Amino acid sequence: MCSPGLLGIKDKGMVQGEVLLLKFMRLTVSAAVLLLSMPSLAWGTGVPAEISVGNLPIPDLEWLPVLDPELPPLGEYSKFIPFEQEVYPERVAEGVHLVIRLSERRVYVYRNDRVQTSYPIAVGKEGWETPTGQYEVMQMQRNPIWEHPWTGELVYPGPDNPLGPRWIGFWTDGKDLIGFHGTPNEELIGEAVSHGCVRMRNQDILSLYALVDIGTPVTVEP
Repeated sequence: MCSPGLLGIKDKGMVQGEVLLLKFMRLTVSAAVLLLSMPSLAWGTGVPAEISVGNLPIPDLEWLPVLDPELPPLGEYSKFIPFEQEVYPERVAEGVHLVIRLSERRVYVYRNDRVQTSYPIAVGKEGWETPTGQYEVMQMQRNPIWEHPWTGELVYPGPDNPLGPRWIGFWTDGKDLIGFHGTPNEELIGEAVSHGCVRMRNQDILSLYALVDIGTPVTVEP
């Protein structure tokens, strides 16, 4: 196998440099000849003259406006030394709170006391009712791992995971947790079938997850 060595690369660079030098010298000579051939431009007669390079006309430079540079007062440098301004984007969840109406099987997303959207939900079944009251989002997880509450079996993220693609926890007694999550059984949305959690269609839990944050208020009404 053969490959170009450093000597070949150096020789090529020297040739290119010589070509560029010749081009620069030719342009310098052409510019000098051009200036000497224009008395109105060279000596400032005030008479507008038009020259051409090839087929493109160039106006007399004397007619071009000259702008005086703006000088800042002493001690004022903000116009001339730019500083990066830190931008703090508005929090997605600012002004957002959630209201779950168990009787309607629906969660409403409010922003500044106006309903922005709502989603159908499944709620806790008899004996495992979703607790009513005032809460707030305390836990958020992407692609959560579900642990069976009795056997301890772990179900990893995937189409069969009972929690779906997102988890938003808002209640705990110190041992058990209740929150919003997706489900592989979307046909049960709208019913009272869970062990207290709020089940949502997978596409809906993804949307809700993007609207809330840790600390977002959650109200559960009968």
